[in-house]
Amino acid sequence: MSEYILPHVDGYLKIAFDYGCSDVHLAVGSKPTWRRFGQLQAIWQEAPLLTAEDTEMLVNSFLTEREWNRLRTKGDVDFAYQNAFGRYRSSVVKQRLGYDICCRLINTKIRSMEEIGLPVDAITPLTRYNNGLILVTGAIGSGKSTTLAAIIDFINEDRTDHIITLEDPIEYVFHSKNCHVNQREVHLHTESFGRALRAALREDPDVIMVGEMRDLETIQLALTAAETGHLVLGTLHTGSAARTIDRVLDVFPNEQRDQIRIMVSESLRGVLSQQLLPRADGTGRALAMELLVNTAAVANSIREGKTFMIPGFIQTGKQQGMILMDDSLQKLYSSGAITAEECLFRADNKALMKQFLGVN
Repeated sequence: MSEYILPHVDGYLKIAFDYGCSDVHLAVGSKPTWRRFGQLQAIWQEAPLLTAEDTEMLVNSFLTEREWNRLRTKGDVDFAYQNAFGRYRSSVVKQRLGYDICCRLINTKIRSMEEIGLPVDAITPLTRYNNGLILVTGAIGSGKSTTLAAIIDFINEDRTDHIITLEDPIEYVFHSKNCHVNQREVHLHTESFGRALRAALREDPDVIMVGEMRDLETIQLALTAAETGHLVLGTLHTGSAARTIDRVLDVFPNEQRDQIRIMVSESLRGVLSQQLLPRADGTGRALAMELLVNTAAVANSIREGKTFMIPGFIQTGKQQGMILMDDSLQKLYSSGAITAEECLFRADNKALMKQFLGVN
């Protein structure tokens, strides 16, 4: 059994780190597993299945007493874990068979917008507003945290302001450069995103990063902050710019919708939706993105509840750096970065994508 790394979580994290993986799963009844280049697979095909005793020992190897207490009382715990060679967003849950562990590897080096392939010329003007809302959206594992970190690090160098980040948990660690940066972790430094956001408004911030806008209170406070002289960056689990705006509006009661449409139309600066796709050559993942920049026409469509028009505005807004997700996918396919199957699978308009690919 020693050859398969038990008894400490750090052993699994080290081998995942060395092989460029994004996640490690240690679950009862399964072999030790990692996600590498977007694919979930056993680390060793011949490894025995982990038992309930195995995973409980592994949980004991890296949880603090405080985290154990939360796990016992709530049945799950999320926290940032750090060892000698990396940082991890970690989750432990209690389920029918025992404890399951999942660790997301965080690149401790904050990569620049250029390094991760963001359209710098289009995003830079958005970061220089004194107020407003920038949303980074996508499914879990689509690289939202990496994108937010790159944008925040750019602001940290480009401006001389006060940045507050509210995260669950803290992933990338920012060191103050030309800006003064404070980072707060939900459950460790504050009870909730809503409470942290209320407190942040009293701390003289210029830029606020909200790790996840997951409920009505957080979204409402973020919009208020954006409207009252703060640049707010946040994330949502939506797949396109139009769906992002619909998601923001839909959390509010019907009687507030008209007022919220006006607030969103005036405060929104841009929406960046993204996906990470396995590369055709199997060497990593490629970033596909959709970028919406708020223009007068876009703002008017939001006010009038005509968000279905937004893809058309993105299509005609290429001078402002806007791009549709399907156009981004086509560029990746044309450059040989992704396969035709992946391109079609990820497309929004599959009929048009089939025409482009020349398939039935």
